[in-house]
Amino acid sequence: MQGSSRAAFVAGRDAFAAALGSGDDWSALAEDLFGAMGALDSNAALRRALVDPSRDLTAKRGLVEALFGPRMSAATTGVLKVLVSQHWADDRDLGDAIETLAVEAVVASAEAGGNLEALEDDLFRFERLVAADSGLREALGAGGGDDNAKGALVSALLNGKSSTETIRLARQAAISPRGRRFSRVLERYLAVVATRREQLNATVTVAAPLTGVQRQRLAVALTRIYDRTVQLNVVLDPAVVGGIRVQVGDEVVDGTILRRLREAEQALMR
Repeated sequence: MQGSSRAAFVAGRDAFAAALGSGDDWSALAEDLFGAMGALDSNAALRRALVDPSRDLTAKRGLVEALFGPRMSAATTGVLKVLVSQHWADDRDLGDAIETLAVEAVVASAEAGGNLEALEDDLFRFERLVAADSGLREALGAGGGDDNAKGALVSALLNGKSSTETIRLARQAAISPRGRRFSRVLERYLAVVATRREQLNATVTVAAPLTGVQRQRLAVALTRIYDRTVQLNVVLDPAVVGGIRVQVGDEVVDGTILRRLREAEQALMR
């Protein structure tokens, strides 16, 4: 991606991070994003309409709502609205960004289930298996038959041997390569996994949603503290009353009113 598209992707990724922290089903978020990507890939006029810099932003967001709102979650349409509100250097970059976020949603789901390392290993091994077998390369390549046949082949090879997330990404690579070789698609997915493994994840519990400015300031502060990119997963819990609780790995910083009330209650009982 060129400069303007990179900046656009960062803005979209911030919205995606908020969607991950919204409590929605991450697998459903991935499916919605893959669906939106497919719609854009199959309709050049739609892609151009959504990235046209001269088009009114309200009109773009309205188009997203009209097309995707009735069949996708509010979290997904929110991410898409942020993405189409940015400036993209090329109309294909929007689809690339949506694909990356969809893959990351699957990866995040694997991480939450403790399967991130296995996902990375399984994808790598499967990519090597296909690369070494000309018959598999042909079967999963552009001339390998329809999507149902490719998907069925992937399932037959991986069912019972790999996680749900591994199978989902391998199937996606087979049925929607977007003009790339199967191995190149898996390499791109593995890059997303590697990026996810390199960053820290902070679970932030608050009583009310954080503003964009608050999220940015907190992310910057945590990144400075840990000297690594920190992804914020925000959890809304009215029970905390006020303040903020941040957990990074095993470290917890609890500044909520609820904690202070509990401490006061314990002091009274001594």
